[in-house]
Amino acid sequence: MRLIIGVIVVFACVFGGYSAMGGHVEVLWQPFEFVIILGAAIGAFIIGNTGPVLKAVPSMFGTLIKGPKFNKAAYVELLGVQFAMYKLIQQKGILGIEPHIEDPHNSTLFNAFPSFAKNHHAVEFVCDYMRMVTMGSNNVHEMDALMDEELETHHQEQERIVSSMQSIADGTPALGIVAAVLGVIKTMGAITEPPEVLGHLIGGALVGTFFGVFVAYGFFGPMAQSLKNIFEAESKYYLSLKVGLLAHIGGQPPVMAVEFARKALMSEVRPTFAEVEAATANLPATA
Repeated sequence: MRLIIGVIVVFACVFGGYSAMGGHVEVLWQPFEFVIILGAAIGAFIIGNTGPVLKAVPSMFGTLIKGPKFNKAAYVELLGVQFAMYKLIQQKGILGIEPHIEDPHNSTLFNAFPSFAKNHHAVEFVCDYMRMVTMGSNNVHEMDALMDEELETHHQEQERIVSSMQSIADGTPALGIVAAVLGVIKTMGAITEPPEVLGHLIGGALVGTFFGVFVAYGFFGPMAQSLKNIFEAESKYYLSLKVGLLAHIGGQPPVMAVEFARKALMSEVRPTFAEVEAATANLPATA
């Protein structure tokens, strides 16, 4: 919804303002200029990016439309699954968690928290590090460094997508100039035509410059920034997991480990201590 509203505002203000000052909108319809600019931008995008980034394009637009996939309820659930996991270990020992991390898809623990269970990366993150703990790795500093490395890799994968969109934003103004120059070349070939014909041709050529700047700063640049903001907000989900796991490995009781994890969340989605306490008080018993 936010994306749609933004697009409507950009179009309404630019073309509405142009019409209000007496401009003729139909003059701006230069389809071949659009083909030159957008076609070249798509080609450059394909040249400059790897296969995984190109395959991520559909999901990239899905992310832009839907926005961040984690809301406050998802974070309450995240803290709940951490509390249930640490409580189970406290009651049954570290081996009590083993059946759940070895077969997470059929885990009664993880499946009690649907949004977490559907998050493949989060489940894998928890299982990998809890498995290491069951095998005797309990050095907090070493685990911290390893988690940082994994999360940094995940961040770099997302940053590639943001950079690819930003590269389009950076390149389309120059491609607009290319289209404009081609339009001028076409105009020079008709230099003997009367002024009204030349004026139409020159106006068409300038549309290329307008369109390149328009899509760069009106759409592609803001889309890249939106993706960056969404990914940064979602990174807090994994940071919360990391902080909670490290607190648990460091010997903190379940309620304190969850409190550490809660503090890592952004204020607009961070549940209050009372909300977390109410959520964890009503958790079902886990075998």
